[in-house]
Amino acid sequence: MDQYLQAAIEEAKKGLAEGGIPIGSVIVHKGRIIGRGHNRRVQEESVILHGEMSAFENAGRQPASVYRECVLYTTLSPCPMCAGAIRLYGIPKVVIGENRTFMGDEEILRASGVELEVLQDETCRKMMNDFIRGNPRLWNEDIGE
Repeated sequence: MDQYLQAAIEEAKKGLAEGGIPIGSVIVHKGRIIGRGHNRRVQEESVILHGEMSAFENAGRQPASVYRECVLYTTLSPCPMCAGAIRLYGIPKVVIGENRTFMGDEEILRASGVELEVLQDETCRKMMNDFIRGNPRLWNEDIGE
């Protein structure tokens, strides 16, 4: 398994262990992780700390030139908010663990020129399926169903 996807999965597991939603993300610049995070909506009572947003927060203020050379890894397809941040900072490539449990704004990302690589990783899919099955109300709270 890709070491960066593995790092994103470890972040997702941290979130789950903290009582949150198991979605993790890392931002990689020239082979080095510069930001890592996991969904902290529950832990921080936040409406914006999704896995990707948490990774951006952890990366901190980076010049646009750095973000334009990064790859963002995420365990789950990015929602519209996270896709917006990816577009805002000019991230050229996103590696997605899986998109079967949730299909985010992939078409908008592609239309904006972002390269997407969807892995359909079984670990990511099982983690989300197990979580959604055990916590449907919490999952639907954010997804809006």
